[in-house]
Amino acid sequence: RSSNMSTAPKKRVFRKFQFRGVDLDNLLDLSNEQLMELLNARARRRFNRGLKRNNIALIKKLRKAKAAAPEGEKPEIVKTHLRSMIIVPEMIGSVVGVYNGRDFTTVEIRAEMVGHYLAEFSITYKPTKHGRPGIGGTKSSRFIPLK
Repeated sequence: RSSNMSTAPKKRVFRKFQFRGVDLDNLLDLSNEQLMELLNARARRRFNRGLKRNNIALIKKLRKAKAAAPEGEKPEIVKTHLRSMIIVPEMIGSVVGVYNGRDFTTVEIRAEMVGHYLAEFSITYKPTKHGRPGIGGTKSSRFIPLK
């Protein structure tokens, strides 16, 4: 029993992130063609048809913000209306302000988000919090006198 006490407590081991069997380090080194093979059909079609100028401009702004950030700190927020932008591995670690129709939702891009759209992380409506039903909400409420 005393031999167990002398050993250091067991260190937690975190699962290494993999995107469709490719780990994060290799994911960043992939060419566009190799990355396209890993993405789903909709994203492949989008990249096959070519990225528009504004999508490329967003990636350039993200690169610039990441380069300007001091080591170990989050980069500056880059605001965008491009909700239809597909997240690529190059964007990991960036902070994007995604417009939802009223304001910019801050989204920190993580490895798990690769292949998803920016819009998926910026909700455009306020979910309803259902309270009690009002007058006319039910059939029985017709018989309640209105004072």
